[in-house]
Amino acid sequence: MTGGDSLFEAFSITTNLVIFAVLASAIWMSGARLSYLVDAIAEQTKVARAFMGLIFLATITELPEMVTSITAVSAGNGELAINNMFGGIMMQLAVLAIAEIFIIKGTLSSAPRNPSVLVSGLLIIPSLALLLLISYTGDMPIAMHIGLGSILIALLYIFFMYLLWNIQDRNTWSPVDLPNEHIEHGEVRSNDYDNLSLRILILFSVIAGLVILLCGVFIVNVAETLADQTGLGSSFIGVSLLALTTSLPELSTAIAAVRVKAYTMAISNIFGSNLIMIFLLLPVDAFFLKGPILNHIDLSASVALIGGIFLTAIYCIGLLIRPKMKFLGMNIDSFLVLFFYMVGLFILYQVR
Repeated sequence: MTGGDSLFEAFSITTNLVIFAVLASAIWMSGARLSYLVDAIAEQTKVARAFMGLIFLATITELPEMVTSITAVSAGNGELAINNMFGGIMMQLAVLAIAEIFIIKGTLSSAPRNPSVLVSGLLIIPSLALLLLISYTGDMPIAMHIGLGSILIALLYIFFMYLLWNIQDRNTWSPVDLPNEHIEHGEVRSNDYDNLSLRILILFSVIAGLVILLCGVFIVNVAETLADQTGLGSSFIGVSLLALTTSLPELSTAIAAVRVKAYTMAISNIFGSNLIMIFLLLPVDAFFLKGPILNHIDLSASVALIGGIFLTAIYCIGLLIRPKMKFLGMNIDSFLVLFFYMVGLFILYQVR
């Protein structure tokens, strides 16, 4: 742990929790505004919301994970960085389940019509499976201290983005039942940002992204200090408290997207965020000077990887069979994701 060097060490647990809450609130509000802004940009530019969610929105909302992970490895805490990233993958999938509670009519998994949304989810599974394999076989440095595994994962991400770009307009697969088709075409909208100019929308998006970025710089230091003060350790803090907080942009943007009925963008944002999270292993590895970062995957991180594969598979199955059975305000696939996420947290607490 590097919590002893943190500037928050002199504060009490209560004070640090308050600071943590303030930073989390700033991330939440910025993320919510960002979703409205990106939806308005998509409306004006006529860019597909699936692409906007997969690339643009996902990249910006991943800023906290990028900053916190790089900050952690720069201080020599590889375990916190790895567990934050892999725990974030699980948390962001649970985010979709929470966002679906705000849907009055219809379900998230019945909204997408383009196969790229489903494909982006399916591409997450082999990426996480490869990481799980590397955790057992070990990684080897090939470029100074950067591991072969991190480079392979980054190349895989680039190939996946090329693949998704090329299938954006293909109609090789489409569902028969399209209950939310009129919504996805923008005929039913309630976004107050539609009246702003494109230049203003982009400017406000940059400002929201900077707020998320700056808050992410400080929140990792608070989390490390809390890990020391509470005695929970960096592994459990990484996969729970820190992952939860750095996933707030995804949660707030997903809920905001649901409110303006941009359901496809909400799903694409989460799947895109998880793909980018995996790609970020390369820059994180570059900042980690103690050898390949993937050699620091501990039991908690391995459990998080398995959980990420399992939860992603549930949503992909939901996108295929498009169930309509709701439970506690959620579609059955979202309910199962949230339920097994809680089971995963319990297991992670036991193995911390």
